[in-house]
Amino acid sequence: MNKLDLYRQLIQQSLEKRAKLRSKSDPVESQTIFDPQSDRYLLINVGWKNSNTRIYGCVLHVDIRDGKIWVQHDGTEDAIADQLVTLGVPKQDIVLAYHAPYVRQYTEYAIG
Repeated sequence: MNKLDLYRQLIQQSLEKRAKLRSKSDPVESQTIFDPQSDRYLLINVGWKNSNTRIYGCVLHVDIRDGKIWVQHDGTEDAIADQLVTLGVPKQDIVLAYHAPYVRQYTEYAIG
């Protein structure tokens, strides 16, 4: 399996695993959105809380660009970047895109 296919698989598995953490009785649903042709992967929450509060929002947004994993948004407690490293993705192949470019040099991850 080539590197990009492996990265696609790891991202999809990570998002699916997170989506399944939500209780089936919870009125808010976690949905995964995968676009492997454009290499965009999202986890969103959709539903209603207490029948009067609309819940909709992106929890995770990950892209693959130029052979690297770009974490555009991570609204979770357990960073997906750390999980991907645990699964074998080198830190130099992960960009924390939610940090400004000038800040990325101070992280352990790729600059861009």
